[in-house]
Amino acid sequence: MEAIDLKLITFFKKVSLPAARVSLFIIFFWFGLLKVLGLSPASQLVQNLFESTIPIMSFDLFIILFGIFECLIGVLFVVKGVERVAIFLLFIHMVMTLGPLILLTEETWQSFLVPTLEGQYIIKNLVIIASAIGIASHLHPMKSTLDK
Repeated sequence: MEAIDLKLITFFKKVSLPAARVSLFIIFFWFGLLKVLGLSPASQLVQNLFESTIPIMSFDLFIILFGIFECLIGVLFVVKGVERVAIFLLFIHMVMTLGPLILLTEETWQSFLVPTLEGQYIIKNLVIIASAIGIASHLHPMKSTLDK
């Protein structure tokens, strides 16, 4: 049993990083593409958040740009060497996507600590954050330009 456990742990150590990267790519690229194509089931929630904040452009343009932004995040997660950029953009994205939990409470909460389906969808972003943290934990420290 111990040998099987060790083999499984070794296997999961090998595949965990690629699996996290590919999973984040699939989620962000797929959901972003749905926004660009006008097929996202989240569009109404995004529009409500957009309208309750400071709309600086038309929503039709915003949703396309937001979808492209999501696709970009997905692509960056599978390109070696740009993970830091992907994680930074993910941070910006998470700030925006967690917004409805505070700004659109009637759409994201049924009652105290009881999220709606949309609220559950948003809260599950914690798994995305955890995956990004896992990827970040495998990065090599940046070298200072002073060290050269």
